[in-house]
Amino acid sequence: MRSSRWVPVAGWCLATATSIVLSSVALTPVLSAARAESGELPDISQLPAPTPAAVTGTSVTPPAKSTTRPAPSRTRPAPASSSASPEPDRPARSSEPPRVTPTTKPATTTEDGWTVTTSDGVKTYLKSFVTGGGTAVIRMTSKGTVALVTATPADGFQVVKQGSDVNLAVYFNAPNHSFIVHAQWFNDAPLVEVSEIGG
Repeated sequence: MRSSRWVPVAGWCLATATSIVLSSVALTPVLSAARAESGELPDISQLPAPTPAAVTGTSVTPPAKSTTRPAPSRTRPAPASSSASPEPDRPARSSEPPRVTPTTKPATTTEDGWTVTTSDGVKTYLKSFVTGGGTAVIRMTSKGTVALVTATPADGFQVVKQGSDVNLAVYFNAPNHSFIVHAQWFNDAPLVEVSEIGG
């Protein structure tokens, strides 16, 4: 009865002892080929081929290869050429610069001494009027507006502007002497009258 209890234990001990023996037999060529002076293992191609018993008892795992990551590149990738197909989620960019519509210079003509410029169907009239009391530059448009551009009085005269943007009067005044430049749009044309009072 007692001998039957020890049968499993004895079997386990026998199996353990067998695997130890097989392991030591398999490792003997490796350990004997090691270099004593440096402690390094020989090249794997110099080792003898393992016996079938050693292969079934143990497995030898080769050393892991050291992997090094390359340093990140600091250069930016080259831009894609315009012939490359665009990414599906981004609209294609045009390599051409935006087109600028050239603006045509307004045509300039002369009518009755007025410099006439036409733009968008509207005519602008510009003329300088020289009097004994000073010089006035008047601008009118075919829409009926009148404006004083500049007024330069002569010595001893002062400028006074009166009226509105459709009926304008410019006075060059001196004591007991005045010059008047009266401008308005009349009969689809500019009309200016220059008069003198006193003297």
